[in-house]
Amino acid sequence: MTIADRWRAVRTAVDAACVAAGRDPASVTIVAVSKLHPASAVDQAAAAGVTDAGESYAQELVAKQLEVRAAVRWHFIGRLQRNKARLVAGKVALVHAVDSLELAVELGKRGLAAGTAQSILAAVNVGGETQKTGVEPAAAPAFIAALRAVVGVRLDGLMTMPPPVDDPELARPAFRALRLLRDQLATPASPLPHLSMGMSDDFAVAIAEGATLVRIGTAIFGPRPAD
Repeated sequence: MTIADRWRAVRTAVDAACVAAGRDPASVTIVAVSKLHPASAVDQAAAAGVTDAGESYAQELVAKQLEVRAAVRWHFIGRLQRNKARLVAGKVALVHAVDSLELAVELGKRGLAAGTAQSILAAVNVGGETQKTGVEPAAAPAFIAALRAVVGVRLDGLMTMPPPVDDPELARPAFRALRLLRDQLATPASPLPHLSMGMSDDFAVAIAEGATLVRIGTAIFGPRPAD
């Protein structure tokens, strides 16, 4: 299958998942994750209809932004080190996995220098995995309050990556927990509209639980080159 074929299949499946959940397909954005794939793959995806592209490594993001010809909205979805915030701030529509106040402050400073407020999501480790990024749910209220006070960033929601499971249904409690946490922490002044959750194997369940951003790589670009 070509990238265009895969994209059409993913778009159809996402639309169907939205309809099954009683949601408007326009309420879910597919972030096509091209990690380790060449810039030409992003251009092929964009020609097929992809509007949003995601990268996990700061240096790869910078390189692809120079090479990709298509006008896509860029997302940074990986774990970002504070000393690499300068490579990302002001250059992407959204940073998905802000896991520390220090990183948010650096993104804010760099965003202001670039003349913009950087949109971010707070990473929440709902699965409690020690190797995963994000704050524990119990610490999320204080973390969210601190992020809201950072100058130069705009907190637009939450993200999570649950533990890997064989059955996508087993990820449902994690997705539901993030949505409920968002509902608890949202305010009229800061509604936290976005929930970034769900990938190639479990996006349908994530959409049923309220995802607005699904991060899909393999199902669009095919097997990833060796890391």
